[in-house]
Amino acid sequence: MIERGLIDHSQLDEAIDEQKRTGERLDRVMIRMGLVGNSQVLEAIGSHFEMPIIDLERIEVDDETLRMLPSKLVFKQRCVPIGRGDGVLRVATSDPFELSAFDELRLLTGLGIELVLADERDLAKFIRSHYGVAGDTLEALSTEESGTIEVQSPEDASEIELAQEASVVKLVNDLLLEAIRERATDVHIEPFEDDLEVRYRIDGILGAAGVPQTINRFRNAIVSRLKIMADLNIAEKRLPQDGRISLRHRGHEYDLRLSVIPMLHGEGVVLRILDQTTVLLGLEQLGMPTDTLDRWDDLIARPHGILLVTGPTGSGKSTTLYASLSRIVSEAVKAITVEDPVEYQVEGVNQIQVNPSVGLGFAEGLRSILRHDPDIIMIGEIRDQITANAAVQASLTGHLVFSTLHTNDAAGAATRLLDMGVEPFLVASAVEGVMAQRLLRRICPECAKAVSIDSRDVPPDFKAFGSRTLVEGVGCRECRRSGYQGRMGIYELLRLTPQTREMIMQRAPTGQIVETAVAEKELNLIRNEAFRLVADHRTTMAEAMRVCRV
Repeated sequence: MIERGLIDHSQLDEAIDEQKRTGERLDRVMIRMGLVGNSQVLEAIGSHFEMPIIDLERIEVDDETLRMLPSKLVFKQRCVPIGRGDGVLRVATSDPFELSAFDELRLLTGLGIELVLADERDLAKFIRSHYGVAGDTLEALSTEESGTIEVQSPEDASEIELAQEASVVKLVNDLLLEAIRERATDVHIEPFEDDLEVRYRIDGILGAAGVPQTINRFRNAIVSRLKIMADLNIAEKRLPQDGRISLRHRGHEYDLRLSVIPMLHGEGVVLRILDQTTVLLGLEQLGMPTDTLDRWDDLIARPHGILLVTGPTGSGKSTTLYASLSRIVSEAVKAITVEDPVEYQVEGVNQIQVNPSVGLGFAEGLRSILRHDPDIIMIGEIRDQITANAAVQASLTGHLVFSTLHTNDAAGAATRLLDMGVEPFLVASAVEGVMAQRLLRRICPECAKAVSIDSRDVPPDFKAFGSRTLVEGVGCRECRRSGYQGRMGIYELLRLTPQTREMIMQRAPTGQIVETAVAEKELNLIRNEAFRLVADHRTTMAEAMRVCRV
């Protein structure tokens, strides 16, 4: 790398000092320190060993070739067979330095070995894809004697001892860390008669985690280990249980919300993964456009009233509320929240965890909050008439109240409160504004391509945005072949006016409220926000159609 002009001698000395401290391979140290790029190191190694470099993302390998090497050896040597012919097996590796280790492959296969070089990340992803997530751990469990106690009854072996076996601990850790690496928001572990399915929700879409079939043998140990981590009762298999797990990975604090439910063929588990650093995001970073943000700022600066954020589960309502609180909380303002659960800890905000088992619900918590002289109150969710009425009364007595509702659009929030039994004059008096939101997947910047608009492919409303092209994601290594990477918010904000308040008093249909608010320019429709992002080439028409049902 010095010969190539990628680093100088002083940088090399600096990297060697760091290597002595950590024990890592030198090239990996230099990449981590930012001295060189991954591709530069790969090219230098390939040139030094006179090895061709291949892109594992672009090749297809048949099952017979994959079976040429035992999976145990693949995991041990971190190499994969990718082709064969004329008595030679082509093997991809990211670490050609221990050439003697590949003599084992020659003896095992009886074939000549041709080594090719692959990116370390691509190689790890290839192994996970073809041999399974946590495949090495499952391989060890399947061959060790400790793995066989999985099927024994509690009389033969303690479930606690089993769940704390080193291999089981590593298996669960592998599943959780893979979910974090893939930016998953949820992990679903679902038991079926002859199978245990593990799925990750990434950017709002569920997909298989790609675990080997052998994981089914260890279903009880996995659930028991998760229960121990969440401090739950592992002997209770008849009732649902909820808990939380805290873990740290690469400087990030993660809060995992665990839900266990007994099902027909065992206990089903769902883990919600919350990255504590996301609460630091501002409303601008969440994707809120300037005009909407200006109007929302006007609402959150008001001294009293109810502000509602609506949308389906997982649409980012809580994140928007936390970002809004962070925007207005100061030493001169006291804010108290009552939540179920407390998802993020916000500096300067007093937060209360709902505990129904001892009689502390949203309504009870809200009544107690009022005695603590708050300026701002946040209620995690308005679920019933009691909570709704308590929120209205709090707003009418001089408090600014934030909360969430499950409605499809902003104008439907008033109808929802009326359906709960809140009097129309109270809704009209208390509610100041409603924000409806969704999360749209962003187009992957690495593989996006422009396509011309076919009039049959776009809704008539979209033509008003004047765009002559759309974008599509081809799919690449950076986006897991999905064409999308990350998500952004789209927002529909309704500010109530005297006319819309009067319509609520008269129990007018939601459609009429929408028409009036749009005419008064106090409502921007969420589908138009989605179209704007499509026209700006930040997402695809297919994604807008999926999320907004336009």
